[in-house]
Amino acid sequence: MKVEFYGHVRQYNNIKAEIDANLREVLLSGNYVQGPVLKRFEGEFAQYSGTKFAIGVGNGTDAIWLALMALGIGPGDEVITHPNTFFATAEAIWIAGATAVFVDCDPRTKCIDPAKIEAAITPKTKAIVPVHLYGQCADMPAIRKIADKHGLKIVEDNAQGIGAHGNGFKIAELSDAATTSFIIQKNLGTFGDGGALVTNNPDIDAKVRKLRNHGSNARNVHSFGFNSRLDDLHAGVLSAKLKHIDAWNDRRRQWAARYTAGLKGCKAIALPVELPGYRHVFHLYVVETRQPQQRDALVDFLVKNGVDAKTHYSIAIHQQAGYPWGKGARIAGSVTNAEKNAAMCVSLPMFPELTEAEVDYVIARVKEWDQANG
Repeated sequence: MKVEFYGHVRQYNNIKAEIDANLREVLLSGNYVQGPVLKRFEGEFAQYSGTKFAIGVGNGTDAIWLALMALGIGPGDEVITHPNTFFATAEAIWIAGATAVFVDCDPRTKCIDPAKIEAAITPKTKAIVPVHLYGQCADMPAIRKIADKHGLKIVEDNAQGIGAHGNGFKIAELSDAATTSFIIQKNLGTFGDGGALVTNNPDIDAKVRKLRNHGSNARNVHSFGFNSRLDDLHAGVLSAKLKHIDAWNDRRRQWAARYTAGLKGCKAIALPVELPGYRHVFHLYVVETRQPQQRDALVDFLVKNGVDAKTHYSIAIHQQAGYPWGKGARIAGSVTNAEKNAAMCVSLPMFPELTEAEVDYVIARVKEWDQANG
């Protein structure tokens, strides 16, 4: 059996008529950039997110640095995040001109550890960028408490957590803005690049709308800005898919539960943890090998046996060849947990259109490897 890692084509075929109808609407309208379909999707996404505003932008990376710029964060400022995530999180901080400060992750959730944040704060610290890694929310109430104590801003990197929530809180409820990516691999993905940020702050909304469009909100009138717009074709795709996102996330949770039940008792790997009261949406189902040297062996074994396993963020940001970018980075304290997560993570196939037979085949192959290596 062959088990793919992504189900993009299956998903398209399942709702082809809805997507094609939206694309046809855009094509026949003649309005492809900042047109009515984008406006409609922004309203739908704001309603889904429970926020007053949603602004479509070119990609998830842009969403983060545009949010930081709208908050007045730039050169001379520090922004705290963690290093066991996609490079773009830190990259966006650097693009805004600020210094990325890395703290460790929680060993259970792999999200930023609130207990490590406060010791990293200096007079230059202006913001925190928690990442809802793999689809589980970071501890936003604890992070909000720290931010309030020190007068800091919060921008949530929610590229992996659309539809997730914490125990008693929603994404974007406890921050200044939450950003997301719509690249095809995400739980809500379009056929190319795309991103958005949501906020309840009208000032952030107004500033980002100008920044994304060459500093303009009126024809022929410009101030300083950029070109980072979510076009209407992508908005049409996303509008069709948004209607299904909760059901798709439920399906991901179903497959995650099946993986967890089937792999329980494995000795050579550790399974992901979902905190009580949280809704993990499993953008990725990530296991960890007990030893770093086992990670590549497990991936190789699975791939040779037809399972398209992958590694995600297998080199922590501060261990990348180009680190630090300029002098805009520092490490605050030990980041041992983040380094272990990067060195030992393996992502199993995870998408809503998987079948029971495919999930069970993956389980059987992982258990076969575990029995030989546990």
